[in-house]
Amino acid sequence: MRTQVGIVGAGPAGLLLGHLLHLAGIESVVLENRSRTHVEERIRAGLLEQGTVEVLTEAGVAERLHREAMVHEGLELRFDGQSHRIPLTGLTGKRVTIYGQQEVVKDLIAVRLGAGAPLLFEVDRVALHDLETDAPSISFVHEGIAQRLHCDVIAGCDGFHGICRDSIPAGVLRAYERVYPFAWLGILAAAPPASHELIYARHERGFALATMRSPTLSRLYIQCRPEEDLTQWSDDRIWAELHARLAHRDHGSPVKEGPILQRGVTTMRSFVVEPMRFGRLFLAGDAAHIVPPTGAKGMNLAIADIRVLAQALEAFYRGRGTALLEAYSGRALARVWKAQRFSWWMTSLLHRFDGDDLFEHKLRLAELDYVCNSAAGAMTLAENYVGLPLAPG
Repeated sequence: MRTQVGIVGAGPAGLLLGHLLHLAGIESVVLENRSRTHVEERIRAGLLEQGTVEVLTEAGVAERLHREAMVHEGLELRFDGQSHRIPLTGLTGKRVTIYGQQEVVKDLIAVRLGAGAPLLFEVDRVALHDLETDAPSISFVHEGIAQRLHCDVIAGCDGFHGICRDSIPAGVLRAYERVYPFAWLGILAAAPPASHELIYARHERGFALATMRSPTLSRLYIQCRPEEDLTQWSDDRIWAELHARLAHRDHGSPVKEGPILQRGVTTMRSFVVEPMRFGRLFLAGDAAHIVPPTGAKGMNLAIADIRVLAQALEAFYRGRGTALLEAYSGRALARVWKAQRFSWWMTSLLHRFDGDDLFEHKLRLAELDYVCNSAAGAMTLAENYVGLPLAPG
């Protein structure tokens, strides 16, 4: 097989890159080790920055998004039993959008298959070769047949546990990591959302978050231990903890109960590798960086990476040289580290750490009070939450 760009991974990053290249007349093949059903049904983050929505709109894959998504113009911080709204749109002129990552994936798969562009699911034994040459290749097995894909460039969009980053020789990448001493116990419930906007709560028992997937589906989280045993969490215990942590001092709990459809524990880490490139292999999204979910930056960072990479590849194939390819890692990492800083800040502000004493707790409450009652503090949160500007084209 022969193509111009080989893409490993059919998540939002790999699929969007394939689509943007298709629009530019550049050939690509997307390889995915999971089934189409698995990729389309795995539940992931669902908050899109305005810049992400604009990228998807310009790419022509946001028709259903604009029809079905829930647009938010603010968020609520709840601490010390009181609520404080941050008017995101009033402060920045921008909004955020609730639209599940799996829905973005469905839209991108549909448009790629509709265009007849190559997308292979359930690919096995993937390996990368000759990355330091101008003729790299990908070997794999599909439907029992061993194949090799020859290409000019490989895009590693296969996530944190994928093979692309591990294909880079030891000592080339610098890895930066922080593992947090807590996790999120998350549920998806067939119940109306607790509020029409997200509620982030700091409570003496730990963090809680009330968000949603639709007007009839709620997504709720509580801080827990990384080694939490889900068998010890009955439905009644989960709901009791959510009511306690999200309660308003005067109005009680806004949480609405319903059948729990899914539950799981999400560990928390910050991770970045530099550079995001080795030879003709370019890493994007979770293959290169992970953020704790508190700031809702994971998929948004992946989309931002892909926009930069697609611009660089288009310039390369239009005969404008390799300058943008050479600059890809630096351009992407400038935004990645700002998102890491914000995600770390939000996580530190809202969670209880092992060993925190009353002094630390009071400091966090004072900082939250400053954020909510200072124009500068509220603007800092708002402009980071709705998304910092994308790298110029």
